[in-house]
Amino acid sequence: MAARGLTWLKHVIAWQNSDLRDKPMAARLRVSDAPDYEAIHRCIRCGMCLPHCPTYRELGVEMDSPRGRIALIRAVADGRLELNDLLFEKHLYQCLDCRACETACPSGVQFGYLMEHARGQIEQSAPRPGRVRLLRWLVFDQLFPFPARLRALASLLHLYQRSGIQALVRRTGILKSLPGNLAEMEALLPALSGRFFNPADSRLQTSDSQTPVVAFFAGCVQSLALAEVNRATVRVLERNGYQVIVPEAQVCCGALHAHAGERDGARALARRNLDAFDLDQVDAIVVNAAGCGAILKEYVDLLYEDPAYAAKAAAFVSKVKDIHEFLIGLPLVPPPSPSGRGVGGEGPLRVTYQDACHLLHAQRIKDAPRVLLRSIRGIELVEMAEADWCCGSAGIYNLTQPALSGQILARKVVNIVETGADVVAVGNTGCLIQLKHGIEQAGLKIRVAHPIELLDEAYRQEK
Repeated sequence: MAARGLTWLKHVIAWQNSDLRDKPMAARLRVSDAPDYEAIHRCIRCGMCLPHCPTYRELGVEMDSPRGRIALIRAVADGRLELNDLLFEKHLYQCLDCRACETACPSGVQFGYLMEHARGQIEQSAPRPGRVRLLRWLVFDQLFPFPARLRALASLLHLYQRSGIQALVRRTGILKSLPGNLAEMEALLPALSGRFFNPADSRLQTSDSQTPVVAFFAGCVQSLALAEVNRATVRVLERNGYQVIVPEAQVCCGALHAHAGERDGARALARRNLDAFDLDQVDAIVVNAAGCGAILKEYVDLLYEDPAYAAKAAAFVSKVKDIHEFLIGLPLVPPPSPSGRGVGGEGPLRVTYQDACHLLHAQRIKDAPRVLLRSIRGIELVEMAEADWCCGSAGIYNLTQPALSGQILARKVVNIVETGADVVAVGNTGCLIQLKHGIEQAGLKIRVAHPIELLDEAYRQEK
């Protein structure tokens, strides 16, 4: 965290008063959010990260390994490589930012920090074609910060699916003849029920002053594409004795912005979320999506230079809990199993678990989801090979790098199949959508579910 706490002024002081004066630093100082020079040098090039990097395993290219990408970042910091060099941009954006290298690194390199700050430099400095600038403006500035616009878009997509237009479009194959990745993007579109998760639903607001209260961070895409996961989360929290409030003013967490180098946009969303949650009213802020939880816990780093929000961010982060992490810290209400039957019916339900990257590698939460799954009678938990490997979703990576994402997904589907599981459980929005797509494309009858959905189903059996 110390590396993240250095300001631009500290960079200048260090340059003036140390041997770093001999290193060209113009590229690093001409934009904000540059990665700290000492953090770059923490990499000792030992190569321990290489076997854990999905892109390196798929491509076998040094510059597509964590070590190679850090070498590129250092080259820019030293002035040996231009910030707008296409080689720099290509290899940095070909990274999944899954952070598996952080877990493997013996030197504690904060790769996610380096990657996101380096991408921030690219977006501030690299020239972009007009259509790219327009697309980024529409997505990051005009869509994700506005829940009502996202909901309207989701409603249109639901109509597209239910009206029969989607089936017609897919039969004609017209999308494949259009430029860009429209066919791949459309194929990833999950089935939308139209019954979105609504924070304004009064059913989720109670006033019993004797019951402890938690706030629920509902997420933007999660509330629209996976609304039932959110409803299940609320029911599980209520079953374990908590009132659940869902602040209506909450917005996108900012993870997609941060991963794409749009750090100012991520900060703007962070400030809106800090204003939306009354910390004095709740015991915890619970989140059920790994990517959202990871960035929420990093609001301190996003806003450490903001005097109006730095302290508020620290207080907020201290209350953020992933749903699995929160529940295993309680005396969990044991999931019932009426008549000796579990959620699998007459026999055990064979479940395998996929570690969401930003739950395992960013938040370092591995055991909690497995503990919850094992607590459900009628479930047989089986581990899959490479459960800690990325599924290829990685935010919008499956849209921006569809071919490589597909290769990584195919490997994951093979590992799932080899477990013989009836269900694959994973605790993140993008992973759920990606795995459902991969299972469907493979023609398999394997359910993809959030662990909390399975716990909720067990609880609801007692009724």
